[in-house]
Amino acid sequence: MEPLSPLCRFFSAIRKDGRISITHIGLFAALLESWLENGAQNPLCAYSHEVMKIAKISAQRTYHRCIRDLHDFGYVRYEPSFKRNVRSKVFLLL
Repeated sequence: MEPLSPLCRFFSAIRKDGRISITHIGLFAALLESWLENGAQNPLCAYSHEVMKIAKISAQRTYHRCIRDLHDFGYVRYEPSFKRNVRSKVFLLL
């Protein structure tokens, strides 16, 4: 699989989706980067602070709002762990 094809499909999907902001795009790109670094296997298991650092998101509230939005809009499937020592799972759906 072409490494950037999920990003290309994401951009095609959001072209007419007015709900998506630059923060959503940055978060998806950070998730894709983490996914590629971890062998491009679903699910991506990551701590929020790891992804936030790549996406340049400084507030937990912003991260959780955007990841929840991406989940609700159908771009990812997000399974939070609710435990500090267990990574959350994120499935890239595109």
